[in-house]
Amino acid sequence: MSHTIKVLLAEDQSMVREALAALLGLEPDIEVVAQVSRGDEVLAAARAHDVDVALLDIEMPGKSGIEAAAETHRALPGLKLVILTTFGRPGYLRTAMEAGADAFLVKDAPAAQLAEAIRKVLTGERVIDPTLAAAALAEGANPLTERERDVLRAAADGSTNAELATTLHLSPGTVRNYLSTAIQKLAVRNRTEAVRIARDKGWL
Repeated sequence: MSHTIKVLLAEDQSMVREALAALLGLEPDIEVVAQVSRGDEVLAAARAHDVDVALLDIEMPGKSGIEAAAETHRALPGLKLVILTTFGRPGYLRTAMEAGADAFLVKDAPAAQLAEAIRKVLTGERVIDPTLAAAALAEGANPLTERERDVLRAAADGSTNAELATTLHLSPGTVRNYLSTAIQKLAVRNRTEAVRIARDKGWL
């Protein structure tokens, strides 16, 4: 491939980001042309450096990698998006693909595998960590509605139903209904367990 693949790295941990940049820099056809540490800086950097592929970590300040992927995909549909995560949560995979990601890999994958994934997405292939793909299939779809997810997310800090009602502009009764439905769907005893399970599966 005569064309050098221009890559943007979005990762909030500078040590991890620099290590990834160094590893990818060893590849003859790949050049890391931009690095950002926040999800809300991804789109501007991708535009400024005219990159071919953006490598996005999921957990970042400003915007998550999945939110940044969705925003970038809408604005620059030709740009290839690779999501990198420490968290092998099956629900994340589905959400990432819906956001327009072309590849989904866990960070402990070998560097050669990452470089190969970057080359593959440019030829139009989708690259998904096989273990995660199997787990996502076994897990099935997220059973929670968007509203149930909103309420559980807001409940994560221990707010009371009345506080949640104010924050979400709902009545306390409606909040209680959403919480009890979510608790039933996840087959748990209380909202704390519901938040934990939904987070573990990548559904929030």
